[in-house]
Amino acid sequence: MNVKFWEKAPQEKSPKKKKSFAREWGDAILFAVVAASLIRWATFEAYTIPTPSMEKSLLVGDFLFVSKLHYGPRTPMTPLQVPLTHQTIWGTNIPSYSDAIQLMPHRLPGFSEVKRFDVVVFNYPPESQHPADLRTNYIKRAIGLPGDSLAVKDMQVYINGKAIENPAGMQYKYLLVPKTQLSQKFFQDRNINLNDLYTYDNGYAVDASPELAAEMAKLDFMKDVILMKDLPGKGDPQVFPHVPSMYDWNKDNFGALYIPKEGATVAITPKTLPLYEKVILGYEHNDDAAVRDGKLFIDGKEVNQYTFKQNYYFMMGDNRHNSLDSRFWGFVPEDHIVGKAVMIWMSTNPEGTFLDRIRWSRIFKSIE
Repeated sequence: MNVKFWEKAPQEKSPKKKKSFAREWGDAILFAVVAASLIRWATFEAYTIPTPSMEKSLLVGDFLFVSKLHYGPRTPMTPLQVPLTHQTIWGTNIPSYSDAIQLMPHRLPGFSEVKRFDVVVFNYPPESQHPADLRTNYIKRAIGLPGDSLAVKDMQVYINGKAIENPAGMQYKYLLVPKTQLSQKFFQDRNINLNDLYTYDNGYAVDASPELAAEMAKLDFMKDVILMKDLPGKGDPQVFPHVPSMYDWNKDNFGALYIPKEGATVAITPKTLPLYEKVILGYEHNDDAAVRDGKLFIDGKEVNQYTFKQNYYFMMGDNRHNSLDSRFWGFVPEDHIVGKAVMIWMSTNPEGTFLDRIRWSRIFKSIE
C-alpha cells in the first residue's frame, strides 16, 4: 500500500483489557446502588406501618409504596449520607450521615398538591437530634391545609366552621366492662389490637370503631361499653401548645387554630406567640430569632407580626385516641413532607399464626 508522506500509516488497535471479575461486580453494585438511590429519592419508596395510629385504614404490618411524584421529590438537605440508609447504618447504631453540610431544601414539581384526607408520610418535626430530612418517618392523614382554621369539638373535626367527613373505620378508646373475664379469642375475633389493650377500672380499654362498640354493648355478658373521651375545658399539658393555663385544649376539644400559609401574616401577641413560636424559631430558617420575656425578636428587633415563609399542615391519625399527631406537637412544615402513601403491596399480621400470617385481601390494595 502506498502512503503519502503527509498521511499517517494505519495502526493496529491494541486489544481492550478485560475487566477483572471483582471490577465487574464492583461496577454492577455501584450502578445498582446509584439507580436504587435515584428511584428511592425521585419516584417511589417502600415503608412499613409499625404503630396502630392509622387503624383501621392502615394496619400494623402493612407495607406501603409511597409516591414522591405526587408532591414532587425534595432535593437532599443532608448530602453526606451512606446511600440507601436513613439514620443509621444497617444493623448498627452507627450514624449513617454527617450534618457537617446542610443545604436549603427545594422541591421539584409534582403533579399534585397535598389534599385534605391524603395519607401522607412526613418527617417527625419535633425530632431535633436529626437533620430535617432524616427525622423519623411518620404517617398520618392530612386534615388541615394551609390557611384553614381547625377545631375539634367533642371529637368531631371542624374546618373553617364546618364539620368534615370522618374516615371510614375511625377508632376511639372504649372501656369494656364485662360480667366475666374476656378471653384473648374474644378480642382476636373482633380484630382488636392486643398490643394496645390494657385493663382499667375493672374492665378492658380497647381501640374500636363506634360501630364495633355498639355491637359489643349488645352482648349479654357485657355490663357496659363506655367511650373514654376528654371533656371540654379540661386542659391537657401534653396537648399543643402545652399552655393549659391559656389554652384549655385536649385531644377531643381543640382549637380553633389557624394553620399557617406561605405569605400569610399573623399578629404576634402574648396570646398568639405560643401557637407560632415553634414554627418561627424551628422551621422558618430564621438565623437570628428568639423569644425573650414573652416577646419575639428577629435580627435583634422586637416584632409584632410575622409573615410565614412556607406552608404548614395539620396531621391526624384515624385511630383518634391512639395517635401522636398534630394535636400534641403542632404543625408539619411543607419541607418535612416526604410523599403520598398510594398502595399496600404486602401485609402481615404480627399476631397471626403461620397459616394466616399474610393478609391476602390487603395485597396491592390502594390507600384511600
